[in-house]
Amino acid sequence: MSAGKSVGRNAGDVAAAADGDGVGRNAGTVPDPEDGAGAVVSDSPAARLQALFEGHRLTPTQRRIAHSMVRRAADVPFLSSVELAELAGVSQPSVTRFAVALGFDGYPALRKHLREVAPAEPAADTASYNEYQQAVEAEIENLRHLAEALADPRPVARAGRLLAASRPLPVLGLRAAASQAYGFAYFAAKVHPDVRLLHEGGTMLHDRIDGAVRAGATALLCFALPRHPREVVDSLAYAKQAGLTVVTVADSAFAPVAKASDLLLPAAVGTGLAFDTACSPMLLGRVLLEAMCDDLPDAQARLEEFDTRAAARGLFTE
Repeated sequence: MSAGKSVGRNAGDVAAAADGDGVGRNAGTVPDPEDGAGAVVSDSPAARLQALFEGHRLTPTQRRIAHSMVRRAADVPFLSSVELAELAGVSQPSVTRFAVALGFDGYPALRKHLREVAPAEPAADTASYNEYQQAVEAEIENLRHLAEALADPRPVARAGRLLAASRPLPVLGLRAAASQAYGFAYFAAKVHPDVRLLHEGGTMLHDRIDGAVRAGATALLCFALPRHPREVVDSLAYAKQAGLTVVTVADSAFAPVAKASDLLLPAAVGTGLAFDTACSPMLLGRVLLEAMCDDLPDAQARLEEFDTRAAARGLFTE
């Protein structure tokens, strides 16, 4: 973001503010002007699935099934219970119990309902695409879903206020999510007076959270991507116990970190290659930066000061 860019635009996202059982509020809820958790205007298969899951107390195994279904929303109405079990990495009886927990007689009744409320959308002709092109197309679809979610700006605006007000601002991301945390922290440090990157695990992690709390931190931003390290879940729970408001960017509203998050902003990852791709979480991180800038009165001045110093040092070749 250069100094010439205005830092006054609104940004948006859809969020799941986790309740006591770890199942976040998401599509279809009545909006609360204060917490920003509102109804999603998107009518995508993923949004309709998330609306179906709302209000149900799900076990960790059932949340795993829900998580897998949201990630493969277009395909789920046509999967057998065995195929869904394999997709989620659970047993077939677990899928049956999941359907019953949602109020259906069994999985066939759930699948029939899904075919009625979440019909398959017309798909692009990708039959001639190679595996690399298919991976790109899948990420484009993830970005399209993110764009639909961004129609409601209140959740991400709330997140921006929380992050801007926290001095210092700890930013957590381990393993696969470390690069997302690093990227956010790099740019955030240009407009926020005190950003603390937590991208290495180990016994010192909780000490660094304690240090941030002692220094006055009120919120923590976490990037959480699969496979989700247990240490991240434990650290978020520790941060909440220490009094921090936890804002999390995760691949799904049903990710394992949901229960330990106060405000969860979902952005799907691509799974078509050997290693997941994270275009949507990265973009959502930049949207959060924009929202944070909107609540930092001196953000523009800090950017202009940086540009002036960078020019004096000959820092960039442009």
